[in-house]
Amino acid sequence: MVVYVEYAIAENFLLDGLIVYLALKIARSRVKVWRLMLAAAVGAAEAVCFPLLSVPVWCAYLLKALGGILICVIAVSKGRLKTYAITTAAFFLITFALGGALTAIYSFFNVEYEEGNGFLVERAPVSLVLATVGIFAVLLVKFAKYFYRHGKLQRNLFSCVLQSGGRTVQWKGLADSGNLLSFRGNPVCVFSATAAFALFGKGLKEEGRLELKTVNGTRETPVFACEKMLVGKREFQNVYLAVGDVDGKDYQMILHTAYTEGCNETDSDAARLVKQNRDRGRRKRRSLSLRK
Repeated sequence: MVVYVEYAIAENFLLDGLIVYLALKIARSRVKVWRLMLAAAVGAAEAVCFPLLSVPVWCAYLLKALGGILICVIAVSKGRLKTYAITTAAFFLITFALGGALTAIYSFFNVEYEEGNGFLVERAPVSLVLATVGIFAVLLVKFAKYFYRHGKLQRNLFSCVLQSGGRTVQWKGLADSGNLLSFRGNPVCVFSATAAFALFGKGLKEEGRLELKTVNGTRETPVFACEKMLVGKREFQNVYLAVGDVDGKDYQMILHTAYTEGCNETDSDAARLVKQNRDRGRRKRRSLSLRK
């Protein structure tokens, strides 16, 4: 089998660069272009030089593992030990998964390849390799986004038990820092109209109304009082609930963070933080427009 060094270097440079980039993104580490390119270059050099070494298989695997660790150390920019560990683990997992996918593709298309000393040398069309890697990268990015989004959602979900008028319901509540609603100086949670009938039945008794701002505009919505609400092990009396849009499939109500955080958060403090974030975003957009 004939292997062209320049093709091998270019291919491994691109593959290692992509794998390292995905590993950094999974570890949520900062990506520096020069570090990424240096790590990819080291990976390409390792891929070309290692098959030329005459060493036992166990030694080849050891050198390959050390080479992968070196690539990750180069790519990470002043991270904590945890960042290095997550990046390295993600790098090896992606490498194994991509290697298995390529081997399966080679077998399916009867691509000639040889194994030896822990390395795989193949002769495959560049378009086939790039297509496989591209599809793999897209699927991995989508999975990573879903994984982090799902994990973030689960961390903000709380088990809630509400009691009123002899009725008891058990729901999942989402702690939303954007919920700044207050009624008579007290925090307000949001639930759907269907949930209101489930909790209060036909004996709905409004405590009043408040303005609810949504993406569709501002409207008045009724407010009800629940006799008791348990959030985890914490108990609250006379909790105000407003009817709103709750579209989450994993939760039935949107909690005010005053019920989930152990600090004395006030609406004015939360509003101040939201305003700071909004002003920071406006300055960033203005800076980008000036650059253009």
